Amino acid sequence: MRECDRTGRTATDVLDELLTLLVLDEGAGGVLRGRSPRRSLPFVYGGLLAAQALAAAYRSVDRPLRVHSLHAYFLAAGDPRADLLYEVMEIRDSPSFAVRRVCARQGERVVFEATMSFSIDVPGLEHGRAPNCLSDDPGDLPQLGAWLRPHHAVLPDWWTGPMAIDLRYPAQPPHVLSSALRSGQRLWMRAVASLPEDARLHECVFTFASDLTLLDPVLLANGKSWYAGGIRGASLDHAIWFHRRFPIDGWVLYEQASPASYGGRGLGTGDVFTADGTLCASVAQQGLVRLIT
Repeated sequence: MRECDRTGRTATDVLDELLTLLVLDEGAGGVLRGRSPRRSLPFVYGGLLAAQALAAAYRSVDRPLRVHSLHAYFLAAGDPRADLLYEVMEIRDSPSFAVRRVCARQGERVVFEATMSFSIDVPGLEHGRAPNCLSDDPGDLPQLGAWLRPHHAVLPDWWTGPMAIDLRYPAQPPHVLSSALRSGQRLWMRAVASLPEDARLHECVFTFASDLTLLDPVLLANGKSWYAGGIRGASLDHAIWFHRRFPIDGWVLYEQASPASYGGRGLGTGDVFTADGTLCASVAQQGLVRLIT
């Protein structure tokens, strides 16, 4: 049975909408204009900001240069009802490297800034750690929607409709439902349908997906849940290191942990592996995680 939202849209429709949102409109003075999806959080989702910023930066980066690192700061909660204006600054260009700084505004307010570095792959040292466990067949695991369907009445709309990214959790209930005390989490993910063979597009879609669950290990390490009440959270910064190229319309394993939390902030980290166990990206995010009294 295909899951639909209240307007009859399927997960494939939501993915198509995401791909449309990653094609930014050109405005005056080289500024690029982005929008939020029809179904949104009360604020602009951070993964969308980062993905649109990467798409904006790529507009000024010559092939075959590809992103190898992204460092972003979420400076203010964006309004999903208002357009986002992306300004790209060309910091460095050379035959093998390029650096871009991207600023996103709504009106006079800066809501997001990121610096991205692009390079070409050349022969060099090679190694990568193995995943802690790679025994699952993600196709046999329940989709996130199957876990959440009995709980729709108490969950925000963001989690109760079809999503562009298929998330599947081995063995344990997903973060949305669980407050079990544990040291981390593992999940499989992929785009819900095949994407065009454009590696840059795959990197932007992965950037969108990378922010969906990365602060959850902070709560799990403390036996807390986002939706059990008593917690206020928001992303503060986000970093991605792309080690190897990989398609996000194939399954990747996201192993996540939280090294520390203190002072109302928590750090989530993650490594991303292809289905054959190759480490292809590493991600880190610090977030605001405050107790509500």
